[in-house]
Amino acid sequence: MDMNQYLEIFIEESKEHLQTCSEQLLVLEKNPEDLSIVNEIFRSAHTLKGMSATMGYEDLANLTHKMENVLDAIRNSQILLSPELFDVIFLAVDDLEAMVMSIAEGGDGKRDVMGVVLQLEMIEKGESPVSSTIAEVAAASAMVEKEEMTVGEYDEFEWTVLQQSKDQGFNSFEISVGLREDCLLKAARVFMVFEVLEKSGEVIKSHPSVELLEEEQFDQRFTITMVTTESSDEIKKKIMKVSEVDQVVVNALDLERLRYAAHSKEDKVTEIPKQETNNAVLPTEYDDRKKQAPVKTASSKTIRVNIERLDILMNLFEELVIDRGRLDQISSDLDNQELHETVERMSRITSDLQTIVLNMRMVPVETVFNRFPKMVRQLARDLNKKVNLEINGAETELDRTVIDEIGDPLVHLIRNAMDHGIETPEERLANGKNEEGKILLKAYHRGNHVFIEIEDDGAGINKDRVLNKALSNGILTKETAATLTDKEIYELIFASGFSTAETISDVSGRGVGLDVVKNTIESLGGSVTIDSKENEGSIFLIQLPLTLSIISVMLVAIQNEKYAIPLSSIIETAIIKKADIMNAHNQQVIDFRGKVLPLLFLKDIFEVPISEEEEESLPVVIIRKGDKLAGLVVDSFIGQLEIVLKPLGNYLTGAFAISGATILGDGQVALIIDCNTLIH
Repeated sequence: MDMNQYLEIFIEESKEHLQTCSEQLLVLEKNPEDLSIVNEIFRSAHTLKGMSATMGYEDLANLTHKMENVLDAIRNSQILLSPELFDVIFLAVDDLEAMVMSIAEGGDGKRDVMGVVLQLEMIEKGESPVSSTIAEVAAASAMVEKEEMTVGEYDEFEWTVLQQSKDQGFNSFEISVGLREDCLLKAARVFMVFEVLEKSGEVIKSHPSVELLEEEQFDQRFTITMVTTESSDEIKKKIMKVSEVDQVVVNALDLERLRYAAHSKEDKVTEIPKQETNNAVLPTEYDDRKKQAPVKTASSKTIRVNIERLDILMNLFEELVIDRGRLDQISSDLDNQELHETVERMSRITSDLQTIVLNMRMVPVETVFNRFPKMVRQLARDLNKKVNLEINGAETELDRTVIDEIGDPLVHLIRNAMDHGIETPEERLANGKNEEGKILLKAYHRGNHVFIEIEDDGAGINKDRVLNKALSNGILTKETAATLTDKEIYELIFASGFSTAETISDVSGRGVGLDVVKNTIESLGGSVTIDSKENEGSIFLIQLPLTLSIISVMLVAIQNEKYAIPLSSIIETAIIKKADIMNAHNQQVIDFRGKVLPLLFLKDIFEVPISEEEEESLPVVIIRKGDKLAGLVVDSFIGQLEIVLKPLGNYLTGAFAISGATILGDGQVALIIDCNTLIH
C-alpha cells in the first residue's frame, strides 16, 4: 500500500501529539500528583508510536516506545517523578520533534538517539541518570556521530577527485564546523566559512548539501570535505576567525579505510526486530478512559488545506484587486451610470471576498507561543532561576507570513528577559520580591495591528549603566547623552553590538540579538518600543500589521511620478508655505504645533526629473516612527486606496527607502515608500 498519500496527515498529527506531550509535561511538572495528566501524555505517545510504525518510521516508533514504557511505569506508581526525569523526557520529545521535522523536510526521520534511549532505559530500571552517566552517554553519542561523519558517502566523481588529489600531494580533510547556539544568520556564517576554505583549496562536498545550508535547513553543525596544500592547523585557525563559529574539528581522510568502510556498510544487512506490542497497558488505558467518561465534543467542521493552495488563491485575488482598480478608473472616465453601479457592487463583493481570503491566511499566534514554555523551563534550570511564564491572548490571529518571521525576535526578547531581567531567587528575596520571577507574554488586536507585549517583573534597565556603555562604545557623545529622554536611553540597547552583560554566556552577552530583533520587526512594517522601571521590570511592546500583502496607502504625486505611502505610518496631511521653512543644523524644518518637524523633499531623495516649478504652498505628509516625526514634501495628494504589495525582485533590493511596488488602476506602476528607512 502506498503510504505517501497519508504522509501529510501523519506529519500534522504527529506535530499535534508532540505539542500535547510538551504542554502536558509542563503541567505535570507543576502538578506531579495528578496521574490523569500522565494518562493524557501516554495516550499521545501511544498513538504516535502506532502511527510511526504503520508509516514505517521504525526509529521514531522505537524511541516513542521507550518513552511510553517510562510513562507507563510512572502512572502505575513504579517510578517517582523528579526534575532529572523530566529533563530526560523533554530531551526525548525534542528528539522526536527533530525526527518529525526531518520527515517533513523530505528526510528519512533517522537520528542518533542512543544517549536518550540509554537514559530512558536507566529510568525504567529504577536507576537515576546521574550527571556522570549522562556525560558518558553524551561522549559515546559524540563518538558515534564522529564515526558516522568520517564514514561519509561519496560518489564516483568525488572519489576520483580525492584519489587524484592525494596522488598529486594534496591533503584531504573532512571538517566539522559547529556554530554557536545563538547564531542568528547561519547561512551567512556558512558562506563565510566556504569563502575562507575556497581561498585555501577546493571544496569537494558538504553535508548537508549547499542548498540546505543556504536555506538554513540544518542544526548548528555541518561538515565539509576539501583538498588543500595547507595543514589541518592552518585550516582550523582560519575557520575559527569567522564570527560565531564555536567549534572546528579537522580530520584527515584515510581513503583506503574509508573505501573499505563504505563497502562493509553496503554488505552489512541489519535486521530490525519486530516491535512487540505492549498489550499490558491497553486494559489500563481502557479503564482510565471509562473512569474519566469524557464529555462528547462537537465534531470539528474543519478541513486541512495545503498552504501552497492558499498562496495561489491569494495571488489570484491580488490580481483581482488590481483589475478592480482598473474598472474603477474606466468607470469614472466613461461616466456611465449602469457601469458605475455594476462596478460599485463588484467592489463591495471583492471587499467581502478580501476579508474572507485574508482570514483564511490568519494563524493564531499560539503556534509561535507554544514553544516558549518548554524553552523558559530549560533556561530557568540553566540559569538557576525560578520563572513562571504566563501567556495571554494566544488565540490572537496574524497573517501566516508575519507568523513565520516573528518567532526568532520573540525568542531573543524572552531570553533577554530571563538573563538580564529576572534576578536570581536570592536577589529577589533580598529586594522583597517573590523568589519566582514572572514573564507575561500577551497578544491583542487594536485597529489594523496586532500588539505583542513581553513584560517581566525583574531588575529593569539601569539607565546609567546603559549610558556609560553607549559612551564607552562610541555610540553617542556626552553632549547628546545629556539631551536624551528615558525612552531614548532604553532604545540604545537596540544598537548593533551593544550589551551590558559583564560576562559572555550561552544565553547572551555578545551584543547580537536585540538589533536583529528591531531590524526584523521593522522589515515586517512593525515597530518595537521599551518601557522600564528600575527594580520593577520592563515591557517590550511590538506592533505588527495584520497582513503584508494588501495594504491601505495614500497615493501622492511627485512631478509626473506616483508614489504610495502606507497609511499605518501617516499621522496627518498638511499644506505649508515656503516662507515657513527654516534651516537648523543643515536640515530644513518647520514649526509644527510647537514642535520642530524635519522636512524631507521626496523629489530630491528619489531624484525625480523636474518638469514643473514649485508653488508657494507645499503639500506635506506627516509620518511617524516610534516617537520620531518627519514631513514628506510632495507635489500633490491623489487619494487613499487599497493596493497589492509586490516585491521589487532581486535586481532592485538595494533601492533606497522603497519597500515594493504596486500596479494602479490605469496600469501605471507606483513605488511604495518605506517610511521607517526615511526617518532612520
